[in-house]
Amino acid sequence: MKTVLENLIDEFNDFELPSLTRRDTDFPMIPRKATVIIGMRRTGKTWFCYQKMQDLKAEGIDSSRILYINFDDDRLLGFSVEDFQSILDVYYARFPENKERLCFFFFDEIQVIDHWEQFIRRLIDREKVQVTLTGSSSKLLGVEIATSLRGRTFTSEMFPMCFGEYLAARGLFKEPPERFPPVTQAKLRHAIGEYFKAGGFPETIHLGTFQRQRLLQDYVDSVLFRDVVERHKIKNIVVLRRLIGEILRSPGQKFSVNKFYNTLNSQGVQCDKTSLYAYLDYLIDAFLFYRVPLHHKSERVRRVNPPKIYCVDPGILYTAMTGSEDNNGPVFENIIFNALRRRAKSVEYVQTSDGREVDFLVTDYQNRSCLVQASWTLADEKTYRREIDSLAAVGEQMGIQDRVAVTWDEERELENGIRILPIWKFLLGSGRPL
Repeated sequence: MKTVLENLIDEFNDFELPSLTRRDTDFPMIPRKATVIIGMRRTGKTWFCYQKMQDLKAEGIDSSRILYINFDDDRLLGFSVEDFQSILDVYYARFPENKERLCFFFFDEIQVIDHWEQFIRRLIDREKVQVTLTGSSSKLLGVEIATSLRGRTFTSEMFPMCFGEYLAARGLFKEPPERFPPVTQAKLRHAIGEYFKAGGFPETIHLGTFQRQRLLQDYVDSVLFRDVVERHKIKNIVVLRRLIGEILRSPGQKFSVNKFYNTLNSQGVQCDKTSLYAYLDYLIDAFLFYRVPLHHKSERVRRVNPPKIYCVDPGILYTAMTGSEDNNGPVFENIIFNALRRRAKSVEYVQTSDGREVDFLVTDYQNRSCLVQASWTLADEKTYRREIDSLAAVGEQMGIQDRVAVTWDEERELENGIRILPIWKFLLGSGRPL
């Protein structure tokens, strides 16, 4: 195994880091803590590590002080917990001067090795090493970290590309525009229409429709089999697929496991309710879906009211749905959720006793709150009154002044302070909440 590790270390030192689109994600390196990059498969966690390596080199860190090992490499198939010490033996034999210098170790897919967390804990406690871990997010958030590594990690979540990153990756704008003359607006309107269908997974950005949709379907299958079926030993794959399909066809809707269970039973599909609850948790742990609860002071009320479920990426949704205009609204709302989820401490929905609803109550890390309504268009008077009146009434009841209605392409500010913004401007941060 030492020979294999020597080859891997030599290969990485000869490896030229690729050019990449910079990702807008926090990457703190805190002494004596491991940085853990979580997120759904194929969101770009490894390339995000490459970005950090480039930053380190730009700061004057010699490449010999950076170590990268991908434990999913087929040459490491026989690797076991006893071999972890060999990494240190080989590395410091090759670079003995680094024993007294701070080094930066990046470990990809380390969770495939049993008892990996014990090695990481020893590294953090005893070596002059800054550790970064990436891999299967559901495993990296499992019992291993909750026990052996409690208090020794700092977690950053990697999402598919946001709209600003998508613009840069497509070569449309190097930096998100801050001013919006007519030509810029036209480019952004066209780009948001493409982003609406394509989503933000890095590998799919430059693919045609057919190839992109095939690849996105493969991503979902990868989560299904590798993060859920294999890890949790699921037998009833038919029900699991039905659950995924049900959510993908109706994103942003209140999802009742009990109601879905009754539907399956009425169709003669055998399953038990406890398993359905577990399946949904597994899919959320794997970051395919996100759960948005009802806002309420009572925890009991929050539990008995069904959450809304959103998908990690609009491209997956668009691929799963028919593509008809009837589905524009749900995908539109999902994009807005994704943007809010990136920058908020919590996202909830509001439903009052008098029947008013607001799509999102967002709270940031300074405990500032904002209400956000997602509406494809407010051109219809009935829709306008329902959406805006709910924003105004709920804002008054909760004492929240920051209120935004996001539309496809409408913009104005109302006398009561409510802002109406087009989605392309909202996603780029112009007038966005928080």
